[in-house]
Amino acid sequence: MAVAAALTPPVASEDTLGVTARYQVALEAHPRQRTLVVPATTTWAAYPSLWPVLLDEVWSLLRAAGIDRGCPNVMLYRGDRPRVEVGVLHDGELEPAGRVVVSSLPAGTVATTTHHGSYAGLADAHRAVVDWCREQGIALSDIRWELYGPHAAEPALVWTRVCWLVAEDTGGSAGS
Repeated sequence: MAVAAALTPPVASEDTLGVTARYQVALEAHPRQRTLVVPATTTWAAYPSLWPVLLDEVWSLLRAAGIDRGCPNVMLYRGDRPRVEVGVLHDGELEPAGRVVVSSLPAGTVATTTHHGSYAGLADAHRAVVDWCREQGIALSDIRWELYGPHAAEPALVWTRVCWLVAEDTGGSAGS
């Protein structure tokens, strides 16, 4: 189980060429994907200590059902406050319990890139997506998420997919 995340506060753009040049950003059609998550409203200051607690609740439910792999971690953010959903992709049948609920990553067009390496640099991937979209004249919604690849002890093997929902596709937002 990968238990890692980076703080991804609202992105302020400064170095558009340097950051964007390190990432390939593309628009893709994204299908709705079922998730098991714990939703919360928090602050960026509190989030680093909150996300592990929320993720542990989801993984405790999965482990109690005999599931210990095959469910990538996901962290969805809505708004700048933010409202978060922390959990996993899971398309199987499992009865939610406690604060764990069934939700989904939204369907729609996303601007996306993949970050490789330490989670400490993950904010750069978000910045690259925002900067690229601004350069292309593409409006983004306030819904974005990170999908985490398998945990690896060596940072060079770690990857995280960063997705921002394009503004005109907000009708299929998470939790609906």
